[in-house]
Amino acid sequence: MRGGTAGWGSGLLGVLIFSASLPATRVAVEGFAPLFLTAARAVIAALLGAALLALLRQKRPVRGDLGALALVALGVVMGFPLLTALALQHVTAAHSIVFVGLLPLATALFGVLRGGERPRPAFWLFSVLGAAAVAGFALAQDGGASLTGDLLMLAAILLCGLGYAEGGALSRRFGGWQVISWSLVLSLPMMAVLAVATRPVAWSGIGWPAWGGLAYVSVFSMLVGFVFWYRGLALGGIAGVGQLQLLQPFFGLALAGWLLGEPVAPSMLAVTGLVVLCVAGAKTFAQTPKTFAQTPRTFARNPERNPR
Repeated sequence: MRGGTAGWGSGLLGVLIFSASLPATRVAVEGFAPLFLTAARAVIAALLGAALLALLRQKRPVRGDLGALALVALGVVMGFPLLTALALQHVTAAHSIVFVGLLPLATALFGVLRGGERPRPAFWLFSVLGAAAVAGFALAQDGGASLTGDLLMLAAILLCGLGYAEGGALSRRFGGWQVISWSLVLSLPMMAVLAVATRPVAWSGIGWPAWGGLAYVSVFSMLVGFVFWYRGLALGGIAGVGQLQLLQPFFGLALAGWLLGEPVAPSMLAVTGLVVLCVAGAKTFAQTPKTFAQTPRTFARNPERNPR
């Protein structure tokens, strides 16, 4: 029970960090092209992750772990940021929330397929209701659609759900920051090439707000947020804690209203209340993994895995 509560707290902190990504990205794309922003944030985060791994003398993953780490990198380092950046050229940000509302459900499904979790049937009811509430709210705000944009968003959600579930399962053995750091390092060569190929022609016209947005999505959205998020998934369960993502669009819209002066509709508050109830219901019927209670601390004390 204690591990599950800590997992939900850690997961909520991760969601709060991720929620500021949308406002930060909106500021950053005023100075940087979406493709460059996607690659640059991964490169910066990878360099920071590599420095942490070297400073704390973490042992390299064994060959059997490389496939799972590659799936994490494919899902959350490359796939989701790149596909959403491409999709937003065809659909509005409000319309994309329709698909963000499906992300917790995708994470739960991959948690069953890849993480071996078995939530109770009532969990799926609350999960579907929460996803429907978010999607319905987004559709009410913006009905614009594009087949190309929708297909890109759907692919992004599936890859992100896979990356979340795979990373959460790995974090039960490695720890959250090690998983995201090694995944970033694996993706570094490809993302570095993309960053160089899409770099701005001139740097002088880029304002400080855009640099600040790039810094946030690189350090917090791409690295720090995942430390708490993967720890939460490992402690509290991939399927259950993953439902906290239902709150992310509303946190993001609230932050956009506060930081960017965008209006916050009263309907958003009502739907947020409904989503909170769905998350609470999902928490009640989700399965907390029994294996993690000993894994991060055991890993921290294991000289073979974490040499001093």
